[in-house]
Amino acid sequence: MSEARFTLSFGNLSHDGAFAMMDKIENDFAIDALAVTINETDEAKALWETVAWFSSAEEAEDARAHFNLAGAAVAPVPDRDWVRESLAGLNPVVAGRFFLHGSHDRPSRRAGGISLEIDAGTAFGTGHHGTTWGCLEALDDILKRHRPARMLDLGTGTGVLGLAAAKALRSHVLATDIDPEAVRVAKLNAIHNGSGPWFKGLTAAGLHDAAIRKAAPYDLIFANILARPLAMLAPGIVSMLEPRGHLILSGLTVDQLRWIKAVYTARGLITRRVINSENWIALVMTKPSRQNKSRASRKAQLIGSKGLGWAEDA
Repeated sequence: MSEARFTLSFGNLSHDGAFAMMDKIENDFAIDALAVTINETDEAKALWETVAWFSSAEEAEDARAHFNLAGAAVAPVPDRDWVRESLAGLNPVVAGRFFLHGSHDRPSRRAGGISLEIDAGTAFGTGHHGTTWGCLEALDDILKRHRPARMLDLGTGTGVLGLAAAKALRSHVLATDIDPEAVRVAKLNAIHNGSGPWFKGLTAAGLHDAAIRKAAPYDLIFANILARPLAMLAPGIVSMLEPRGHLILSGLTVDQLRWIKAVYTARGLITRRVINSENWIALVMTKPSRQNKSRASRKAQLIGSKGLGWAEDA
């Protein structure tokens, strides 16, 4: 990935407007942004901004012209040690038995529980995001009553969730990501945390890879990605979940919960828990026994016909 040297920023948007703009940039093949994010700029007025990173001023200017964003600002990225600054602001994350920290907080590890050391690097995420915290909380709760044997971490990023499950259960986890650099870093994190033998990383888009299908059905699936791909992948995810298995969905905002919950409920899953972390949601669902399959299938077809189900299998 090229180094980001210029940003294109446009603010005074609603939360939904900022999210829509981020989605538009990410899905426009004429624009090659290195990354896109949204930030809250005024909590009292509920104002947000969308920021896109580019490797050159020309690319940022082209994107501004392409989207006709006359009021957007193009600015150089300051030459700063972002990793050092980000680590300084990352406190350990405690989620049940799990203690997630960077190497700078190694002395503060707890005597008990399960410690996971993840540093900022070239792959997405350190595990300090609210969605990851919610998933770890959900995993801790599930492990109080169940011991999954076959697990899938879909969109693993730096591998935090799959690594947590592998380390807690000493059982195999298949961790996949579309980004080969993420898979490389996740494997290194697994080895660094002493879970290399149980952690298998795989570069794959969606669920079509033969290795993913061969290992199914899964007792536990993590899918901490974004709402739209979660909806698109619903048919495949549900088909690969073992009856009575658990599914942990995240990457969802509060206003997306009803939509995603409806998509998966229509396919027969039952909501067990909703975990809220500020504006982010982790949704825990289970698959009932097989006798409810035909009824769920009819309901899924109905919702899909109304435009909620994203019936395409990705």
